[in-house]
Amino acid sequence: MKIGSAILIGGMILLLFPNAKRMMKESPEAEKGDWEGFLVPIALVAAFVLLLMNLI
Repeated sequence: MKIGSAILIGGMILLLFPNAKRMMKESPEAEKGDWEGFLVPIALVAAFVLLLMNLI
């Protein structure tokens, strides 16, 4: 069963690789302000997790 699962996962990776390569090539470049829009929510989630850890 483990060998079958490994074969299926390998096949899935082989089938997804061309699409992932195309998406990376066609994706838009990051602009000014994009990183802030990504980092602010991540920082808020990290702060919330730290708050929960301190409350325990």
